[in-house]
Amino acid sequence: MKLKFCGLTRKQDILAANAARPDYVGFVFADSRRRVTEEQAARLRAQLAPGIQAVGVFVNDEPERIAALVNAGVIDLVQLHGGENRAYLDRLRGMTGAQVLYAVRVGAYADIERVKDYPVEFLLLDASIKGVCGGSGHTFDWSLIGAVEKPYFLAGGLNESNLPLALRTGAYALDLSSGIETDSVKDETKMRRVAALVRGEQP
Repeated sequence: MKLKFCGLTRKQDILAANAARPDYVGFVFADSRRRVTEEQAARLRAQLAPGIQAVGVFVNDEPERIAALVNAGVIDLVQLHGGENRAYLDRLRGMTGAQVLYAVRVGAYADIERVKDYPVEFLLLDASIKGVCGGSGHTFDWSLIGAVEKPYFLAGGLNESNLPLALRTGAYALDLSSGIETDSVKDETKMRRVAALVRGEQP
């Protein structure tokens, strides 16, 4: 199972990720306390170890801006959290061949079913919290997932305590943000322990 650490904002976060070796790290470009500018993301990406892919997180952003970040090598994958429609996806697809993670706020299996034919490589299943696009720190009822044809990232309130259960889902990857923080700051020790749990190693 793959691992993603999301919401990295500082050089220390990147160095901690380099040591823990997740498969992906996420830079949030949407409105959030974890938001980074394009310039900050470029500096962070330059310090990221080879082999770790960078994901840009967006909410209804301009496709041109997203494509520019991909083309500049700041991000490798695109994560969309705003319920973007098919026309938007088609427009983005015309500008970049980067893989896309499409976030679904899951309140029922029908929410997943509704987007099963969208032209994206991955779904990202997250909690459905009114007025919140993502990063809420809340889990959802994983029994609602059912059979998902596309590979999916499981997000929403993941931490060391519920990771053993999360590892038994059919997720392609686990996506953590608040679960690797202490007092709203990324915690190197938690990163290391989470990575070890996912790999079945001793922390």
